Amino acid sequence: MKKIAIVGGGMMGCGIAAVFASAGYPVSVFDPVPEALARVPERVDGILRTLGAPHAAARIAVCDSLAAVVADASFVTEAAPEKLPVKQEIFAALAGLTGPDCILASNTSVIPIGDIAARVEDAGRVLGTHWWNPPYLIPLVEVVQAARTELRAVERTMALLCGVGKIAVHVKRDVPGFVGNRLQHALWREAVSIVASGICDAETVDLVVKNSFGARLPVLAPLENADLVGLDLTLDIHNVILPHLESSGTPSPLLLEYVRKGQLGMKSGKGFHDWTPEKEQEVRDRLTSHLLRTFRPKPQGEARSSAEESA
Repeated sequence: MKKIAIVGGGMMGCGIAAVFASAGYPVSVFDPVPEALARVPERVDGILRTLGAPHAAARIAVCDSLAAVVADASFVTEAAPEKLPVKQEIFAALAGLTGPDCILASNTSVIPIGDIAARVEDAGRVLGTHWWNPPYLIPLVEVVQAARTELRAVERTMALLCGVGKIAVHVKRDVPGFVGNRLQHALWREAVSIVASGICDAETVDLVVKNSFGARLPVLAPLENADLVGLDLTLDIHNVILPHLESSGTPSPLLLEYVRKGQLGMKSGKGFHDWTPEKEQEVRDRLTSHLLRTFRPKPQGEARSSAEESA
């Protein structure tokens, strides 16, 4: 890989740009919204300082058009809003602006890659790379193979991501939400249902998660835990509890009500919890401190590894 192009100058796009730049790659960034594009240098500079690599800012160029950002690019990541028509339009344009060896990746969190690539004729080079927020600290990237994605594109992408210090996993079926968000939102659905059913309040739900199984998740994942306690015990528990878990295929009426009322969480000052600017900042600071302690990247050398060069 020679040059990385990022389409989308928001939080995710800037974070992804910082990862590649700090690993020694030249990076270009484009956003169609002038205000967002103007904020890219400041956003990226702040991220690079967090990573201890402020010098890498010199490797990032801001471009004012889609054609300019992908010129000579070997790998393009789209980090646009989660709206299927927007992403389809972007990928249709990218297919016409890039060569057959340029990999086109979407950072979508939930939308099937095959749907995003529906208007791309040579979709063998289109795949998903779902980074987690903040992308410069969370190590995992889900590499999603759609029905038309060529395995070579997956392999090149995984080599590239591993070369910049990420844990890349191959998602072999292109299903909504991939792996991580299917797990995460299954938990969220049950959490909302518990509150809606009056079993306990939102504060209690969050306290239970953070001070029980959530505390061991970083070192004991769900299927490891199932093996640890025994699959016979797991089966006995499932026989009792599964019929009583939330299984609705539509969003909770409580969630719909909150959104209808404008109770959107931190952005509105009220959601499942009440939020002041001070409480919001405390949560953000706590999260960043935890992630830095856990996942602070090792300083990247100027030279790329052989894996990067062959990706």
